[in-house]
Amino acid sequence: MSLLNSLFSGVSGLRNHQSMMDVIGNNIANVNTIGYKGSRITFSDAFNQFIKAGTNPTKSTGGTNTFQVGLGTRVNSIDRNWNQGTVERTGITTDLALQGPGMFVMKNNGELVYSRAGAFQFDADGKLVSSQNGSIVQGKIANSDGVVPPGNTIEDVIIDTNMKLPAEATTAINWGGNLKSSSPLTRSEEVLQIGNINSALAGPFETESTVYNEYGDAYTLKLTYTKTANPDEYTLSYDVLDADSISVGNGALANPIQFEENPAGSGTFVMDAASVALFDGINNRINIPASNIDLTFDGTAVTQNSATSTLSSSADGNRVPNVVSGSVTSFDSLGNAHQVTIKFTKINDNQWTWTASVPATSTVNQQIATATGTMTFNSDGTLNPANIAPNNPQFTFVPSGGGNPVVVDLNFGSGFNGVTQTASSSVVSALSQNGSASASLSNVNIDQYGNIVGIFSNGSSKTLAQIMVATFPNLNGLISSGENMFTAYANSGEPRITSMGEDSATTVLAGALEQSNIDLSEEFTKMIVSQRGFQASARVITTADNLLQEITNLIR
Repeated sequence: MSLLNSLFSGVSGLRNHQSMMDVIGNNIANVNTIGYKGSRITFSDAFNQFIKAGTNPTKSTGGTNTFQVGLGTRVNSIDRNWNQGTVERTGITTDLALQGPGMFVMKNNGELVYSRAGAFQFDADGKLVSSQNGSIVQGKIANSDGVVPPGNTIEDVIIDTNMKLPAEATTAINWGGNLKSSSPLTRSEEVLQIGNINSALAGPFETESTVYNEYGDAYTLKLTYTKTANPDEYTLSYDVLDADSISVGNGALANPIQFEENPAGSGTFVMDAASVALFDGINNRINIPASNIDLTFDGTAVTQNSATSTLSSSADGNRVPNVVSGSVTSFDSLGNAHQVTIKFTKINDNQWTWTASVPATSTVNQQIATATGTMTFNSDGTLNPANIAPNNPQFTFVPSGGGNPVVVDLNFGSGFNGVTQTASSSVVSALSQNGSASASLSNVNIDQYGNIVGIFSNGSSKTLAQIMVATFPNLNGLISSGENMFTAYANSGEPRITSMGEDSATTVLAGALEQSNIDLSEEFTKMIVSQRGFQASARVITTADNLLQEITNLIR
């Protein structure tokens, strides 16, 4: 055995501890490199020289052990630590941090490379690229309907920043809400007239009151008392005028009206029993089916004397008609917006009318377009679509501006989904509509599964592409090609390219970057260990050298 063996062992220690320092130095240098995965070095002993071979035990003697002297150390492995690094928020949408074992797939000069560094940006051609070397992120492009194709065929992720969405005409509106079950009927039910007729005047004596039909439209009811040839006797007539002061119905009521002196002797004349009997709800009924008006008139409280005339009338105590409405913006084929309003009015217990309309300015003939029908609720407040008339209700109008005729399906729901009738307050609104104006791409978002979702100026969104990731059977088999890039090599296995989620056990966080997973305190501790190992190996060489000097001095 030669002293040279100790020298060689010391040299191997120096060499390998220098390699350890190289690994530690590289880790510390990359402490702020995004997506960097630290490395560690392990040693193993080198070949061992036999001094004496061991022997087997016998009946008379015991066995002996083998004597060996090691010949130094060597690098056993340099491995990467693929543990998750901390995530730092940046607020930049295209900064992506992977969570899980997956790696971004990119194309660099036609070659597929893989990385954990997600500092990306869109270039002038709309390609999603690495901000440091322009490597193109790989994924799948969605079709015109926003559907990402199946499979794992990948291509460059390209987003057209000048993308526009064509206008989409509204074809369906879904309504929801509640109609209060205890609401009064919408139409006016009774007009009450009170006051006095001046007996000294010839008349006629007239009152006006506002009444409402079953759709909540306002009309003016004129009631007129006209004296006959007989003293204290009048005829009573009515005339109903619409908003344009055009008569929609007129006629006589409860004729003739005869006043007699009040038996109490107050000097005031009241209607005799025969006249009072005329106001029985049949003779005094005003029913105009064409205008959906149906009400009764009660004038039994009217008196006659020489005092000033104070005749007046009111419908249902001047109450406001019960009209429940909601509105939503719809669109025609050119993307022009039209306000569709739905109104509900109560016509009977559990029964309501519905009316859909758009204003006159939205129609080609500058007239209000409407559609109407009825709906009957079940006793538990639910709605059966079969009890909506007409079935499968639609609203149609020809829009101004040159668009195609708009045909909208009105969906009021079913059961407790949609419009209901319960004791709760009345409120109705549009749950959704499927039309939109034309729009340009204004922003993009990236969800946890790597879907790039375009946000358009009209508020619509559509999936444009999906970023794919690769997983490997052996991540330590990858080789680093610099610039945070890795390439597949002999022992890495074939990449498995999949979408994010369950298939890859990987998700992504947008607006953030994965930082280096280097632990400085651990690296500095290893640095001390490496330094002491290097010093000890150097001491071995020095000591061996001194021994060799002593040997050479023997000849003096």
